[in-house]
Amino acid sequence: MNVPDELRYSTDHEWVRADGDRVRVGITDYAQDALGDVVYVSLPEVGTTVEAGGVLGEVESTKSVSEIYAPVGGEVVAVNTDLGSSPERVNDDPYGAGWYCELVPTDPAAVDALLDAAGYEALTAS
Repeated sequence: MNVPDELRYSTDHEWVRADGDRVRVGITDYAQDALGDVVYVSLPEVGTTVEAGGVLGEVESTKSVSEIYAPVGGEVVAVNTDLGSSPERVNDDPYGAGWYCELVPTDPAAVDALLDAAGYEALTAS
């Protein structure tokens, strides 16, 4: 299982990469592996405001449909529209081309409150 050290993680298996005043969000390698082959992704609309833990959208796989939750609260400022025609990117490159959306966090310090790589590895080991 791939758990990059530079990212932060939610207990719902989303990752966050801070970049200036924005954060990029996706689902973890652990989550995409558990889902199986991703066949459809429902993206949020740009301009949507979400609370931490709120639903951003859904990922549908050959096994199930799972909701994607906002690891931090904020406004959606970009979405990965490439996932509409290529949802398999979530499986192929969950931390790169398979990213989900970008948010401007309401509270930037909330990112630091998420799990670090060691904390996420401990969560998924249990």
